[in-house]
Amino acid sequence: MADLWLISVPLDKTSLTSLEKLKRTIIKTNLASCCKFSIPELKVGTLDSLLGVSDDLSRLDPLADSVLKKTCQCLKEVMEQSSAKVVENTLVNGVDLLTYVTKFQWDRAKYPTALPLCSLADIINKQVSQVETELKSRAAAYNSIKISLQGLERKAEGSLQTRSLSNIVRREDLVVSEYLTTLLIVVARGNYLQWERTYESFSEFVVPRSSRTLYEDREEGVFSVTLFKRAVSEFKAKATQSKFTVREFNFDLEEQQQREMQQLSVNRKEQYGIFVRWLKVNFREVFVAMMHMKALRIVVESVLRYGLPVSFQALLLQPDRKQTKKLREELASLFMHLDPTTAAGKTDVSYDIAGMGPSQQEYFSYICFQISTNMLESS
Repeated sequence: MADLWLISVPLDKTSLTSLEKLKRTIIKTNLASCCKFSIPELKVGTLDSLLGVSDDLSRLDPLADSVLKKTCQCLKEVMEQSSAKVVENTLVNGVDLLTYVTKFQWDRAKYPTALPLCSLADIINKQVSQVETELKSRAAAYNSIKISLQGLERKAEGSLQTRSLSNIVRREDLVVSEYLTTLLIVVARGNYLQWERTYESFSEFVVPRSSRTLYEDREEGVFSVTLFKRAVSEFKAKATQSKFTVREFNFDLEEQQQREMQQLSVNRKEQYGIFVRWLKVNFREVFVAMMHMKALRIVVESVLRYGLPVSFQALLLQPDRKQTKKLREELASLFMHLDPTTAAGKTDVSYDIAGMGPSQQEYFSYICFQISTNMLESS
């Protein structure tokens, strides 16, 4: 559910009277908190140009919402923290989202009010689209490092049947010469005696009494055995038939994987800091852009709905979640005169209103856009 409703009503006498009634009702019944939403004077242009801007903004709105949710969710996944901890890191200009929205001030440096509305919409669209594109590439790069590191870490854990043996086997445990080699065998604890009695019989080229216990856990042990290289295939076949596992082991390869894991761990720590900072900064940038986009939508739709000259009041309502239906009914009653067709109560209809395009969503006699300040809950 959205946290806030950004509404707009015209400044005709009837609407102003209804607006005052709304404020009194809100104070009396605690249906919502209410504050004025300040928007500077903007270059509105012609009605024809507003239709195009309206279409652009209607497409930009869900895009900005999607990018915000993805950025916030990505921040949660990368930080591996609770939602509450992530919320602490999603600040805008040093304050929480709700404070920023309720005290919104137009940023004239980023969005000059001297520019036409279509230019302002284009600036916002480019900002949001750029963050969306970069988020995909940065997330893919970070996840690639993370997945590679997790793969190597899994090899270092688990059962002796599959885990890396690099921290178990030492170079002096292996006999490697022109003719001799050492194999590593995983034996279940219950089969230790069988191993000791039978391993020399797997090939006549096994070095007698060469088996050594290198490592044990609760379930299995790793044994070494020395034999002539010419007998390796025969020994492996016989060992497998006897339910013993021959582990492939290359000391140089194991050391290389250890170095790779260490390097990936360093890379991940470096990229973690860079990526988290990028996510925080760009979440803030997109949220600011989104709020200016909402302000633009209010201006555009107010002019298209209520006409020229520009004359409307924008309000920010934060409904009590348990009383949203009652607040909607109150608003519908107070501003029914703006569009008597809504009196029938059929607000969830398909409509094609000038400047808003075909849509399947709620329609009200007043203009209303929703703003969420809880991106994790929304996603």
